[in-house]
Amino acid sequence: MSPSPAPDQSLYELALATDPALPLLQVSPTTLKAAFSAVLELLIDRELPAVVWAKLPRGAVWQTELAQYSALAGVAKALYVFKNPREEGTDDTLVSAIADPAADPDSLLAGVAETPPAAWQELLLAPESQLRREYFLLVWAENFQGCILAHRPRSAQPAKAPVNAIEAGVGLAEAMAAGAIGDSQERRQHLLVLSSFDAGLIAQVIGGLAHAETMTVPTSSIASASGGEIQPKLALADAVAQWQKLTGEMAITPSNPATLGQLFMKQVQRQEEVWQRNAAYRRQADLVEILQIQKEELSNALRAKADFINTVGQELRTPLTTIKTALTLLNSPSLKPPQRQRYMELIEKECDRQSSLITSLLDLVQLDQAVSPTALESIRMADIVPGVVSTYQPLAEEKGVRLAYTVPEDLPSIACMANWLKQIVINLLHNGIKFTPTGGNVWVRAKKQGSYVNLEVRDTGIGMAPNDLPKIFDRFYRVRQASLEETSGAGLGLTIVQQLLVHCGGSISVKSKPGEGSTFTVLLPIHPKQPLPPSG
Repeated sequence: MSPSPAPDQSLYELALATDPALPLLQVSPTTLKAAFSAVLELLIDRELPAVVWAKLPRGAVWQTELAQYSALAGVAKALYVFKNPREEGTDDTLVSAIADPAADPDSLLAGVAETPPAAWQELLLAPESQLRREYFLLVWAENFQGCILAHRPRSAQPAKAPVNAIEAGVGLAEAMAAGAIGDSQERRQHLLVLSSFDAGLIAQVIGGLAHAETMTVPTSSIASASGGEIQPKLALADAVAQWQKLTGEMAITPSNPATLGQLFMKQVQRQEEVWQRNAAYRRQADLVEILQIQKEELSNALRAKADFINTVGQELRTPLTTIKTALTLLNSPSLKPPQRQRYMELIEKECDRQSSLITSLLDLVQLDQAVSPTALESIRMADIVPGVVSTYQPLAEEKGVRLAYTVPEDLPSIACMANWLKQIVINLLHNGIKFTPTGGNVWVRAKKQGSYVNLEVRDTGIGMAPNDLPKIFDRFYRVRQASLEETSGAGLGLTIVQQLLVHCGGSISVKSKPGEGSTFTVLLPIHPKQPLPPSG
């Protein structure tokens, strides 16, 4: 036997007492809002005449579908909206906007003297009412009865603060919808929810509403947004008389399977929409992460460019300062011929250095506008390297350095630009001869290595310390050697070599020991549009 409703009993507890087997769910306010909306949209889509009882969190976001159903023309309806005391007077504009002055005279409300001409009626709960911690939606129609009951347990209350969302008059899910509740607090706002489509159980729950503790409502009217008036809020006794008459006049049948099926599909559709939104948010988050990485890369590039420009300025200023100092000293009347000759040689040397620096800078600028990999030429090592080595042969002989090369004729063609390959060989040869003392050797060798051609430039020069090796490709870095007089240069030769190789898909590495010389190994990719010669 179903329990008879006790005075002002929790509807949630009443439903559980009626059917202890009802499944319970712990859900977020967002999920509860989706469930409420699905039921109300069902009434709207099928234009079902119904009596509706609702207690919703504050905020227009919760009232939207209820307002749309109330404003539905030509559909008999009655809506009883329960509110907590602190919500009094907060939604007057909304209430006036959803009044139904065009209601059908033959509607469920017709003929009831106490019923105002609007479908929406409000009932104000007493502060001590058991319903103050609950939200619900009850629907009673001829072929559809349903209820959703939500209970906010005391353990889910937010921690006491100077002003929290609930005590400040902000509805639970309204605050969440507005972003006023953080993730940690959202977890504390979970609700216990149950639902049923059993007409007998729903009748018991509606009976519980008749015993709710409500406040006496003033008889003053509420001004509408249009300047007219709507009926004052009802007393509970009047409302109970109305809905008992309305529900008693209905020929109740079990819920239509087609209606329940449509409700289920609406929930599936909402779940799909949520999934789509989450997928879009994930894509946006991924895009934000990519943009953040690109922003950091751009910031690093801008900082590197600023540092480069600053260094260029300093490098360009240094030769000019030396030249200016030498010119000042040349004007001295007591200057002897040997000193004058040294200053003249110094000026010439610094002019050469300035010219080399400017040329190297222009080469770097041109590299920023380099051709795409698809435009690289198919060139043979044997057509380029011997000519460059021959050009540097007189310089090597003048210094007493033996220069030799080995470049097989049958090497496969590489993907590069002819002027780039020349620049790579020139810079490496120049360094090898420059840092090799008299009596030393410089060799250039080329061979096939997998899908690359290996170009090796080796010298028996002064070598480099281990701590210098990671820095030699940095812009303007010059290895300082006390045993070598000629240390001038732009400090960009190896940087240019490395950048040229990057643009054609190659690489460079170095091995060196102080006093034993250095070996630079360049790998250049074999051009794809050619038959590879058989391996020896």
